[in-house]
Amino acid sequence: MLSRTAQNLFWMGRYIERADATARIIEMGHRMAMLPGSNEMEEWRSVALASGSAPDLAGEEDITPAQVIHRLLIDADNFSSIRSCLASARANGRAIRTALTQDMWEALNDGWRQLGEMDPETARRSLLALLEWTKNRTAAFRGAAEGSLLRNDGYFFLRLGGLIERADMTLRLLDVKYYVLLPETDVVGGGRDYHQWTSVLRATSALRAYHHVYKGDYSPWGIADFLILNSIFPRSVSYCYRAILRFLEDLAELYGERSACHDTCAAMVAQLDELEIERLFQSGLHEFIDGAIVTTQRLSGEISRAYHF
Repeated sequence: MLSRTAQNLFWMGRYIERADATARIIEMGHRMAMLPGSNEMEEWRSVALASGSAPDLAGEEDITPAQVIHRLLIDADNFSSIRSCLASARANGRAIRTALTQDMWEALNDGWRQLGEMDPETARRSLLALLEWTKNRTAAFRGAAEGSLLRNDGYFFLRLGGLIERADMTLRLLDVKYYVLLPETDVVGGGRDYHQWTSVLRATSALRAYHHVYKGDYSPWGIADFLILNSIFPRSVSYCYRAILRFLEDLAELYGERSACHDTCAAMVAQLDELEIERLFQSGLHEFIDGAIVTTQRLSGEISRAYHF
């Protein structure tokens, strides 16, 4: 496969996943801000931080929901806004149109101009509908890829991009909710916790799956364990890294060579296998997440260098 085609597929996967994750984070902030007694400014500040693309807003003293919504939903100058992500995914798809199936192209193309023609006030009034539309569009694309794309190197690169982005966003969300909103260990576990941590489950579509594993125990320890170490939940860090390693091994077998990205991913999987959540909280959850975010960013760069894009 041409390195340019691999690059387009890899970043298409990242952009689609980023649009979906950003929609989920905005929805989480909106839900939390609506709760009685919540600090609306702090909830939207956490959204700006978790997105990874609006740290300047998070640092402002008088942050407003309108500012965050505009930046993360329709701001053309923010390369990680939902509008920009969907436009970039489509541009990548158009550049390699013959590498996509008809179903994938239609999912990318359907209604893509909708956000580009929207003003900030309309976006805020229609927020929940737009977020649902975004989640449906990204789900349609992933479903089309799963149902129609050949399981060759093109599929591997597409999935690698999505999994890298998913692991990164899960880590950022956990870090913000634990370290920024609940920094004091002696306040973890109270009534305010329940809504904060279940909001994390909602943002990762994990609420029902978590209940199957932990029943009604919505503790930060259980939720962190589920989103970091559970190997069968598709948005957990462990699952993402295991899947990344499988696709990298498929590429190594196909191309007959291994590189630094294989070793980095294998080392992270081994580290996750050895971790226990109690020990992780004692040694520092924030420190682990910080390190895992750096590793994920390095892994993305190593994949790009290994396959020349």
